[in-house]
Amino acid sequence: MLVTGTGTGEASAHAAANHRAASVTSGNARFQVLSPTLIRTEYAQDGKFTDSATFNAIGRTAFTPPPYTSSTSNGWLTITTSALTLKYQVNSGPFDAQNLSVHLSAGTAAVDANPWHRLTCGLGALCEAEQLAHSGIGVASDHTGYTGSGFLAGFEGTGDSVSADVNVTAAGTYTFDARYANSVGGDGQNTARTLTLSVDGGASRTLSLPTTANWDTWGLASSAVQLGAGQHTLTLTRTAADSGDVNLDSVALVNQGGGFPATSTTAITSCGYGVNCEAEADRASGTAAVATDHTGYSGSGFLAELNQGAGVSTHVVGVPADGTYALQVRYANATGRDGQYQTRTATVSSGGTTRTLTLPVTADWNTWSTASVPVTLKAGANDIAIGCPDAASCHINLDTVSVTASNSPAPQPHLALGGYRRSLDGVNGDNGAPATTPGLLYKDGWYLLDDTASALYDTATHKVTQRPARGGAPYQDGYVFGYGHDYQRALTDLATLTGPPELLPQWAYGVWYSEYIDRTAADYENRILPAFRSEGVPLDVLVTDTDFKSPNTWSGWEIDQSKFPDPKGFFDWAASQGLHNTLNIHPSILSSDPQFAQAQATAKGKLHKGGCASAASSGAGDCYTFDWGDPDQLKAYMDLHQTMDQQGNDFWWLDWCCDDSQSSLPGVTPDAWINQQYATDADKTIGRGFAVSRAYGSLQAGGYSGQQGLPTGPWADKRTTVHFTGDTSSTWGTLKAEVGYTPGEAAATGMSAISHDIGGHNDTTNLTGSETYTADGTTHTTRKLPDDMYARWVQLGTFQPIDRLHSNHSDRLPWQYGTAARASADKFLNLRENLVPYTYSLAQQANTTGVPVTRPMYLQYPDEPQAYATSDSEYFYGPDMLVAPVTTPGTTTTTSVWFPPGSQWTDYFTGKTYAGGTTQNITNGLDTMPVFVRAGAAIPTRTNNVTSNDKAPLTKVTLSVAAGASGSSSLYEDDGTTGTGRGHSAVTKIRYRENGTRHTVTITPPTGTFHGQIRNRQWTVSLLGVTTPGTVRVGGAQLSSHAYHFDSTTHTLTVTLPARSARTPITVTCG
Repeated sequence: MLVTGTGTGEASAHAAANHRAASVTSGNARFQVLSPTLIRTEYAQDGKFTDSATFNAIGRTAFTPPPYTSSTSNGWLTITTSALTLKYQVNSGPFDAQNLSVHLSAGTAAVDANPWHRLTCGLGALCEAEQLAHSGIGVASDHTGYTGSGFLAGFEGTGDSVSADVNVTAAGTYTFDARYANSVGGDGQNTARTLTLSVDGGASRTLSLPTTANWDTWGLASSAVQLGAGQHTLTLTRTAADSGDVNLDSVALVNQGGGFPATSTTAITSCGYGVNCEAEADRASGTAAVATDHTGYSGSGFLAELNQGAGVSTHVVGVPADGTYALQVRYANATGRDGQYQTRTATVSSGGTTRTLTLPVTADWNTWSTASVPVTLKAGANDIAIGCPDAASCHINLDTVSVTASNSPAPQPHLALGGYRRSLDGVNGDNGAPATTPGLLYKDGWYLLDDTASALYDTATHKVTQRPARGGAPYQDGYVFGYGHDYQRALTDLATLTGPPELLPQWAYGVWYSEYIDRTAADYENRILPAFRSEGVPLDVLVTDTDFKSPNTWSGWEIDQSKFPDPKGFFDWAASQGLHNTLNIHPSILSSDPQFAQAQATAKGKLHKGGCASAASSGAGDCYTFDWGDPDQLKAYMDLHQTMDQQGNDFWWLDWCCDDSQSSLPGVTPDAWINQQYATDADKTIGRGFAVSRAYGSLQAGGYSGQQGLPTGPWADKRTTVHFTGDTSSTWGTLKAEVGYTPGEAAATGMSAISHDIGGHNDTTNLTGSETYTADGTTHTTRKLPDDMYARWVQLGTFQPIDRLHSNHSDRLPWQYGTAARASADKFLNLRENLVPYTYSLAQQANTTGVPVTRPMYLQYPDEPQAYATSDSEYFYGPDMLVAPVTTPGTTTTTSVWFPPGSQWTDYFTGKTYAGGTTQNITNGLDTMPVFVRAGAAIPTRTNNVTSNDKAPLTKVTLSVAAGASGSSSLYEDDGTTGTGRGHSAVTKIRYRENGTRHTVTITPPTGTFHGQIRNRQWTVSLLGVTTPGTVRVGGAQLSSHAYHFDSTTHTLTVTLPARSARTPITVTCG
């Protein structure tokens, strides 16, 4: 059977909605071809497929169906698009490594992959909890004594659950065992806890979990279960009646009277023939343990401690025929614990034959190599064991294993590109780059977005409903991305499927000032803003941290009128100065708060006592927290903001760091849920509302910093949130880490608006600052950064999605630093403001295409090895500006910069040009940094410095055009706060043409209109990297030499034109 589908295959983040997805159904499996690089894979054993949107997948009907072919032959369904081929074995049940595969190309490499892996807990097998389907719970490894790669931590929220698929051959009564730890919980209690065990979504019973000696001691809880022959789903859930607050290491289904299985029986997923399989998912024995303390590994870690007696067992499926194949291992071999740096060996056993695997040394433990050994296998499934029989053997780290044809190269490793975490709280980059969770992009070009855990969602009413229980029948819903090295297409597909990154109001791309210090209205009105004005430094957003609150500075819900006597008057004053305000909120409330009685009444008495930060508990009365998954409590919580909204606050900074509020709403990432409520609330005040908040997880699942992801994923936050990355340490290492982190997170999640504390939160240098403040009845002095660190961090912020100065009682304003640092900060904060037209255009592109403002090098140059090697030290700000921030001390520093091939690059500050395909050492004082413009690009900026975005219509624009090649750019404009798109925006296209020594810049009239669009504009054209011009013409008329300026030092020609109608086309030619 052959079926052909047709369509354009075009995708954008704002594609027209309500296309009918191209579907292919095979028994209980359905495949929807959404784009050439994206196929939805859905399995429903009950035959009931889901067409509704989910909280993540809100844009499934926005794709234009692409061309594809579908055929069934020899029991296999094959779907082929222009980018990938998917195969599924007909009537083979739920998706796994044996029955579903994809084939694609990543650069020049052919890639085969098994996206779906399904773990079945056989009778008598140990099943690691972290490998089971779970919801609302994070994976942790911060205690000892666990098996596998970690454990499920917390069960702190109602609805948190974990499910195990089991299979029994005979009906009967069995025992379900859970290995757990239960010590002093977040509520301060050390008591027996409970969870609820259910079978196939039906009959349930309470599982009691007595206390253990501490969190490093593991106990066993058991319950009898009655099962019919066949497959079942056993689920542990914290219901509203349960106390939870336990850690779960593993589970097992055993015969009655049977003991808990040994780790040698650990259930493992199958490894498909011809694909790379993660060693940490195999069955390890002896001293072998999962580790993550080196870099460059694929998957979630690697197997370390492979010493004498250790072993690894892999179950390989899909071997095509009896014969000899190659076992390929990816490993690292540096100096071992025995002090030896030498070639190692291991034994490989299969089918009764044992051979020796030779493992040459690698450069270090962060360098990985591949070794192979012949293995004799039978057609179908085989077990292969790697062993370490003596003291000299192994001493390696093992990353992946694969079985291939004897003469085939090793498959490409599934290496994550970038990554995300809930925040960078507590990170000190001097201790190394922060660990992250992988997201969308992988170097071998594929990803499975498993959406099975996501709840259904009505995009019109914003109502969440749960997926049907299906009586325990297997159900899977996931999206197979097969983008190869077209990473930008992957991000476009992601934005279309899950919603694009929000376009914030234009002023949000200017300068923010924030500081954790007790501020008053008088401080802002009489001292701080006047200093901004006299210094000539712009300011758009004023952030007031927690101390403004009353009656408690942590959890109060009123503005303290001893500090802000007239809150409405203050907000009105700020608006008159072109400022927008955001206030810090912690999600807790004291019983003594004047708002508490009404909040508890609205919540129908369901607010929870306890779980508050110590700062909240220091006030009079008990402290209460909220469950945002409960509609009554959510309303009570959001109602608390209304008075301050009405007084004039613009939007909110949710600082969910410490108070044990939660969202028990299953199927929705808690951060994403509450952030959406804040964005909706701010819609009323600023038009395009957004939240400033941590993202991608929850306090319960990942803790304060939250490295681990949740099953519901990080996909929804980008629609509503500026990702506040939390409280970092102010060190050179942290500054360096942020260079690669921002674009890496953006590429992994599609989030474009990422906001670091510029300068870091907690100073580490103990340098005395310039202000005094009172805390706990004592007078203190602020701290400050070293001058060079401060200047360089401000430079980084200039080329970040959000530029937010912030600290913990530490100086962050230019005039608080020495002469050179002050001048540098003044310059770069003004540059940030002047770049708003360019940054806003990039943000609109992100909103339209899904490609973020900050881009890792590999996003622009996916086939260049150096693009991956330099992704932690340089990045793109949009498609045309290469940024390599200085991250080392000194007033003059030298930075190594790789210039991508195929273009000339011009220094934005000096006009010096550099050839592509080279690496150069660039020296900068505090007054400049390494920023380069691609040849042919035009960077639009404000011509003159302004005090704020809102107070300065864009009547004067400078185009900085880099010579060296022809190119085109554009300037996007709208009213900055409300609608976008047709009738609400305009685009001005800029073309640059170069022919020998002749340079021509053409500015076309804008297409589109919007309310408030300016009528007249003065353009300045600056050509970078040119020689002294012979003639300069505007619209064919030659200018006198007095009408333009050529700077021979920076090789820049500047032509300032008289103001004219913004709809007048302009051509400037020189040569």
